[in-house]
Amino acid sequence: QVQLVESGGGLVQPGGSLRLSCAASGKIFGINAMGWYRQAPGKERELVATITRGGNTNYTDSVKGRFTISRDDAKNTVYLQMNSLKPEDTAVYYCTFKIRSDYLDYYGTDYWGKGTLVTVSS
Repeated sequence: QVQLVESGGGLVQPGGSLRLSCAASGKIFGINAMGWYRQAPGKERELVATITRGGNTNYTDSVKGRFTISRDDAKNTVYLQMNSLKPEDTAVYYCTFKIRSDYLDYYGTDYWGKGTLVTVSS
């Protein structure tokens, strides 16, 4: 019923920038939170950034000051602006939404995108 579509991944040189986008469609009564995770080959998936319905943001220490998460409520879209990219940022990035399907679904259900690959290399 809900689908998340990610875009914006690709190859970039160290020090460069990329902006990831993730748009949700389907039965959406409300969105309580949005976030980005990433997973590098051979490593565990880690949380990168989150943003709540009220606009509160949180970042993992390794990206703080370089990445910015934002949202466009009219488009049901979350963004991740990534600046000063480093080779260690190379990973598959996944967006996630906590979505309420109707007024009785107070806490919401987590939905995930398919992932988009970000490669930082010379």
